[in-house]
Amino acid sequence: MRVEFLGTGGFHPSEQRHTACLMLPELGLIFDAGTSAFRVEKHVETASLDLFLSHAHLDHICGLTYLITLPLLGKVEQIRLHARTEILNAVKTQLFSEQVFPVPPPFEFCEIQDKGELQLPSGQQLEWMKLNSHPGGSTAFKVHLEEGVFAYVTDTTVDGSYTEFIRGAETLVHECYFPDSKSDWANQTGHTHSTALATLAKDAQVGRLIIVHTDPQDKSGDPIGIDEMRAIFPNTIIAEDKTSLELNK
Repeated sequence: MRVEFLGTGGFHPSEQRHTACLMLPELGLIFDAGTSAFRVEKHVETASLDLFLSHAHLDHICGLTYLITLPLLGKVEQIRLHARTEILNAVKTQLFSEQVFPVPPPFEFCEIQDKGELQLPSGQQLEWMKLNSHPGGSTAFKVHLEEGVFAYVTDTTVDGSYTEFIRGAETLVHECYFPDSKSDWANQTGHTHSTALATLAKDAQVGRLIIVHTDPQDKSGDPIGIDEMRAIFPNTIIAEDKTSLELNK
């Protein structure tokens, strides 16, 4: 099983990173649809796609407009868009409003509750829970694979509310928008900073930590202080756009 990191930045695209989109092609499973969603087509391996949105901020949904051609041109038979009711309403009434993008989305809209689980068409179990520290809220996801639990958590502070949800995950993909020097900004904006995330990974006993949703305004190769994080949780990496990762347990 592999994960394609199509977009690993937050807020806005940069020369190095597009915004959020992860894909497990063998399952037809996608998390979020930021500016990198144009890369999905290259990795399609299934007749249908299941796309789960963490929340409705533009850096996570604007790429939905790029995906309408996949079913319209027969590249896939169906795209099922899963999200909480208020997120789907924002997508339908705002992103796809006549004034913004006047093409009706050829998606099946699937409402999910604040917490729940379902079985994917491929047979794997997927769970989610709502997170409340980011403006408008966000949603954390995990999918049970033969290679272990794969968890995706973005746009949240490390507030203790989801530690048990991710506990023991083999792979944790988590946002880290701010370094410790900007921890006040992290708390004000509902994002994560370095030490808090590394400590969470250690306390939750995950197998490895993969960082996404970094600050596009930081042009350095290390926007979050990776050495300090590895001192707490050694098995930590920063994902880059177009990274393909095999999920070997």
